[in-house]
Amino acid sequence: MGKWAKTVLYILGSALLTHWIPFSSFFRNVDTMIHEFSHALVAMLLSGKVMAIELYRDHSGVTQAIPTSYWSTIPIAMAGYMFASLFAWALFALYAANRQRAGLNVITAVAALSLVFFVRNPFGVTWLCGFIILNVLMYLLPSDRVRNFYFLLIAFLSLEESVFGPLWLLYLAATSPGQAGDAALLASHSPLPAVFWAALFSLFALWCAKQAIVAFSGRKSRERRTTGAYRAS
Repeated sequence: MGKWAKTVLYILGSALLTHWIPFSSFFRNVDTMIHEFSHALVAMLLSGKVMAIELYRDHSGVTQAIPTSYWSTIPIAMAGYMFASLFAWALFALYAANRQRAGLNVITAVAALSLVFFVRNPFGVTWLCGFIILNVLMYLLPSDRVRNFYFLLIAFLSLEESVFGPLWLLYLAATSPGQAGDAALLASHSPLPAVFWAALFSLFALWCAKQAIVAFSGRKSRERRTTGAYRAS
């Protein structure tokens, strides 16, 4: 099976299966957190000012930032979807390297920084506190099996959201360009239409998803070979 076909099957299969897992909706805000934190991070790196981040129950979010210039809005607006896609890939790369604890450390650090410096709305604060506590408990849990399942749940949900988010944005950009969020903002600051930016985010998300599934499949293949060699001996 080709890598692209495997990627599509994994994402669709994951989307179907994870909806049956209780409380899976809770973890879909991880992608939103990374998306909004990325906007804020790039704004600060470009000497802009971040006023606040808001995370909502419906998995949407808003970053209120003041850029240093008209053109600095472009990298700030691009950061959300692209960094979220890279982050999903990074989670699977860490899983492939058997570094789930390191992955939990990174996710928890982003949540803690968001809570301390940016997020102030009630739902966002409550969600971040609960997420941080749960991460710490899973980090300290003596069961590797449960921790690995928890980590993969976050990874697959982040992967789903990082792909379906840009695809939904592409649909909005094609049907209602003014409502296409970051793509609409980029269109207003460049000669390129919103549908171009949404398509760019979608293609990049799919490419990152393919790399993530390759990393995941590679670890599974190594585990099967190791198990087979052990049984043969």
